Amino acid sequence: MTDAPPPTAPLVSPPASTDPGKTMGIVALVLSIIGLHLVGVVVGLVALSQSKKVGNTNGFALAGVIVGAVLFVISLVVIGLMIAGGAAFWSFITEACRDLGPGVWEVDGITYSCP
Repeated sequence: MTDAPPPTAPLVSPPASTDPGKTMGIVALVLSIIGLHLVGVVVGLVALSQSKKVGNTNGFALAGVIVGAVLFVISLVVIGLMIAGGAAFWSFITEACRDLGPGVWEVDGITYSCP
């Protein structure tokens, strides 16, 4: 009787722990950065929820939510300032036309075309 080597089990790696929200978290961060801030926030919140269900944390999704929210607030402030600046400029032009009257006028190198 010869000693045969013991049978070996095939090398199978254990199933990887997958995070269903990881890809969505990356997408959320990218969307937040490229200008789709609110969409990035929503996708990030969904990704956080999916990751939490399986007990994982999702840094990309959290970053997407934070970056999207901060950039959204900044964009609202910038838009508000632009509207205020445009309103002030329009007020300046209409006031100048009130003073000058109808016609085309050049004052200090600025041409005003007043109806």
